[in-house]
Amino acid sequence: MAALICTKAGHRPRLIYRVHLDRGPAKGRRKGFTETDYPCLLDAAHQQLGGPVVLVWDNLNTHVSRTMRELIAARLWLTVYQLPPYAPELNPVEGVWSHLKRPLANLTKHSLDQLTALVKTRLKRMQYRPRLIEGLITKTGLDFQPPSAVKDL
Repeated sequence: MAALICTKAGHRPRLIYRVHLDRGPAKGRRKGFTETDYPCLLDAAHQQLGGPVVLVWDNLNTHVSRTMRELIAARLWLTVYQLPPYAPELNPVEGVWSHLKRPLANLTKHSLDQLTALVKTRLKRMQYRPRLIEGLITKTGLDFQPPSAVKDL
């Protein structure tokens, strides 16, 4: 799973996510999101949001790789800031994962498809709870609102 929490002045915060279903790693293939999956997510977010994107990212090895830096550099609408090493308390998406996992702790599903469907349903519900997303942002202590625009004289 990968997710972005998006803010825009005057609008409710948004949760954009993708679930990558992997039925087991093939030899030499990465199990989770890859350096090609993340740009697809970012491109989709850019299209949904309709403007430039400023991304605050943790230091996952896929996020900081040379390939990822090249993919980011090719997107003129994207600006990336890295969080300090191991600072989950500054990343509001960590709150999404915590909120998602808590009720799943004692749940038994019969198949990967059932679990995937449940996770997607719960993430979709979170998308319609802007106060929850605002709370996750507030908990970081970071101000994601852009400074007031300076008027041209």
